[in-house]
Amino acid sequence: MQLLYIGSANSKRDHMNRFLKFILLAALGSQVPAAMAVDLTEVDLELVLAADVSRSMNAAERQIQRDGYSAALSDPSFIRAVKTGMLGSIAVTYVEWAGETRQSVVVDWRVIDSEKSALAFAQQIREKPYDPARGTSISGAIDFGRRTIKANAFMGLRKVIDVSGDGPNNAGRPVLLARADAVSAGITVNGLPILVPGAGVIDNLDDYYGDCVIGGPGAFSLPARGIADFAQAIRRKLILEVGANPAPEPSIMPVSSGVDCMIGEKLRLRYFDRYYPEL
Repeated sequence: MQLLYIGSANSKRDHMNRFLKFILLAALGSQVPAAMAVDLTEVDLELVLAADVSRSMNAAERQIQRDGYSAALSDPSFIRAVKTGMLGSIAVTYVEWAGETRQSVVVDWRVIDSEKSALAFAQQIREKPYDPARGTSISGAIDFGRRTIKANAFMGLRKVIDVSGDGPNNAGRPVLLARADAVSAGITVNGLPILVPGAGVIDNLDDYYGDCVIGGPGAFSLPARGIADFAQAIRRKLILEVGANPAPEPSIMPVSSGVDCMIGEKLRLRYFDRYYPEL
């Protein structure tokens, strides 16, 4: 094959170098690492905020949840925590989830590195309409978080999925399997169980999150004990997560309590057996 070049000797060399690089990449094919093909933006943390919007959460609770995240992201202490990182920036996405296949990206991946970017992210959370659905698939939320972390355009020093919800997993695959896959991928799963009287289906949801949901290096669960505590709990939790060296307080570190991690699935099966025996 003969190549025709028009231009200077330097131009000829540049064309040849690009041509040889193209041939090399084509020959390597799938063996080329993703990092070579895509320029990834380095950040201190890749954070998935996964918020429960299943029908067990009423409209007021869903609004309080969004308002809590929005207020936390706008808080000066959160922004200061972001700036303490080695790079002074984090990448965040806000996802609302319900059943096994119901995960909706409310705000896609964005860099937060200043008050302006944090306030813009918080504003977008408030603006989107709600889309509640049936089922509580914590495993689906974790799996979605793991996939979106893998597919995004960032390279974080740490990777975290932050799950908030008011009930145990009752749809999709067992939550322990989803947690194991996330931890194997180098992702920490943190939890924010919402302990609102009458809202959930089990009384010890904080123990359930501690035993069955959270996992990975430095994982912790910080419960919101009632509506009034929700915004403050989210703010504290985000500051712990984005800090350069998060160190959960002893009172919120997970302690094994022997909770049945399939309790949600069992309760749902009993419900269907009672009200829909023909199924």
